[in-house]
Amino acid sequence: MAKSKNFTVIKNHILTGISYMLPLIVGAGVCMALGQVIGRLIGAETLEIEGSLPWVLVQIGAWGLGLIVPVIAAAIAYSIADKPGIAPGVIIGFIANQIEAGFIGGILGGFLVGYLVRAIMKYIKVPKSLQGLMPVMIIPLLSITISGLIMYFVIGGPIAYLQNSLIGFLESMQGGSQFLFGGILGSMATFDFGGPVNKTMSMFADGLLVEGVYGPEAVKFVGSIIPPFGITISYFLTKNKYTKSEKESLKAAFPMGIAMITEGVIPIAARDLIKVVGSCVLGSFVAGGLIMTWGVEAPVPHGGLFVVPLFTNPWLFMAALGIGSVITGVTLSLWKKQVTEEDEAFDEMESNSVDDDAIVFTVEG
Repeated sequence: MAKSKNFTVIKNHILTGISYMLPLIVGAGVCMALGQVIGRLIGAETLEIEGSLPWVLVQIGAWGLGLIVPVIAAAIAYSIADKPGIAPGVIIGFIANQIEAGFIGGILGGFLVGYLVRAIMKYIKVPKSLQGLMPVMIIPLLSITISGLIMYFVIGGPIAYLQNSLIGFLESMQGGSQFLFGGILGSMATFDFGGPVNKTMSMFADGLLVEGVYGPEAVKFVGSIIPPFGITISYFLTKNKYTKSEKESLKAAFPMGIAMITEGVIPIAARDLIKVVGSCVLGSFVAGGLIMTWGVEAPVPHGGLFVVPLFTNPWLFMAALGIGSVITGVTLSLWKKQVTEEDEAFDEMESNSVDDDAIVFTVEG
């Protein structure tokens, strides 16, 4: 029980860091992508001309992306230790960047700073006459010095080595290995419809985005969009295999899928979990493999189909999305059983039960 609680606390700190980091990634990434798009429209050479609009937009985006690691480190430290964690968190994130420990180094540095600041506030006592110096001098000085030395001499080197090895491995992959890697990532992005496995894959892809590796982000997009699109295709192929409540759920799930929100399919998956998950994972495996093999890249972490024009090879992305969605839809239609009168009766009874609960809740509230 204690281990589960500790894991939840750690996860919440990481999610806080990601929530502060995402607007920076989106804003800077879109700015950089816009610069590249404008440059292609008015002439690719403008991207190399210092002071031109495309060049400036790309530089703004690049400068913004350079702040991602300090921001996530500061946000995690803030989540743990409140405001005293922000300044040392920014610095430890900057150090992680400088020694190439990157995204993982920033996350670990944020935890290191956060708990170190809490320990300093708890165990170091100063006379009342010096208490005013605690937040502005003593805590920042001790936490920055200690955590900076630990990052530089102890944890930074191994993390940088592992991260550089991973990037080198990804860049060296060819053909079948690229397809397999993309397939695994696509399956993870789909597997639990926005749950822990999806979040783990998303964090991995976002970390590589910070390091300039954009392929896994495109796989994350396709794996998040395929479930609502594939299930919708299945519905149009075999409408008699869907209950009334599933049809109603699809009315929300499909537009949510356009915005890269997978959770809308959960009510449908809950009724036939193995078949829905299996079909979606199969389609996403193929699509993710195609994304990596074809060299499709996404410079932004979110935005759904609205940001696809900013991708490298956007038409190939749409082709992979279409292929994966059709595979999911056809597989699910073949696998799913036809709805019986008993299914519809149970569906109606369950719907009425939910409505009754809602009414009671409203009255009691």
